[in-house]
Amino acid sequence: MITIRNLRKSYGSNHVLHGIDLDVKAGEFVVMLGLSGAGKSTLLRCMNGLNQADSGTLQVGGIDLMQKHSRRELARHVAMVFQHHNLVQRLSVRKNVLTGRLGQVGTFASMMQMFKQSDIVLANECLERVGLIHKADERTEALSGGQMQRVGIARALAQQPNVILADEPVASLDPKTARSVLQYLRDATREMGIAVVCNLHQVDYAKEFGDRVVGLAQGRMVFNDVPAALDASALDAIYHTPDAEPRSHCEQQAAPASQIYSPGIWMPVAANAAHTVASCERVL
Repeated sequence: MITIRNLRKSYGSNHVLHGIDLDVKAGEFVVMLGLSGAGKSTLLRCMNGLNQADSGTLQVGGIDLMQKHSRRELARHVAMVFQHHNLVQRLSVRKNVLTGRLGQVGTFASMMQMFKQSDIVLANECLERVGLIHKADERTEALSGGQMQRVGIARALAQQPNVILADEPVASLDPKTARSVLQYLRDATREMGIAVVCNLHQVDYAKEFGDRVVGLAQGRMVFNDVPAALDASALDAIYHTPDAEPRSHCEQQAAPASQIYSPGIWMPVAANAAHTVASCERVL
């Protein structure tokens, strides 16, 4: 479903992606890990057509994104799940899911929100899949954050895509809700044979839900393997940041990033500012 070879992207003199190679199969859930600025979002934006790669091979859902293509054509094959939902709050839950069908209908019909009965049935099926059919007629603004994210998944499924790209879809959710959302996404895509690439910061979620984990560091792929292979050395490769200045004695005594844990979550300090150790005198 996704084929990437020697993909490169720069913004002026800033080289963001350095020769990325990646394949993703139908029904496979691939998690991308890396520090902010590692190139994860840029790679995802190249895959959804929002950015144009400079060189290389990039085929997603049967579309050659290095060649000219239409947004409507891409929307028929590639769906996005966003961090901040991107829902229309005043619309009902069902109508938000139906917006996933806009790439399949004509311009006039989309402007008038005229959908076929088959589209409405499909929207209901997608809401049933994410456990929200009982909320179909409610205004979206009345939902919780986790429910809104599940509506975003239902909208993506309603596109009947070959590929779903998810950019940190659980970043603003509590751990229990985040796991629920990722479970819905993984189960639906496996059952429907959809390839998924999901950007995450949480290493434990990558291990729990990913079929494969891809690690990026400074625009280069430094890890591409099953979650079981994501050991301390792999995490150090993904999250290592060269020191710009000599570290203090206090900092030199700190444990490597891959050895710092929090209850229920294993993630490098550098990957999340909330886990930054501000002082060696006391760590909670």
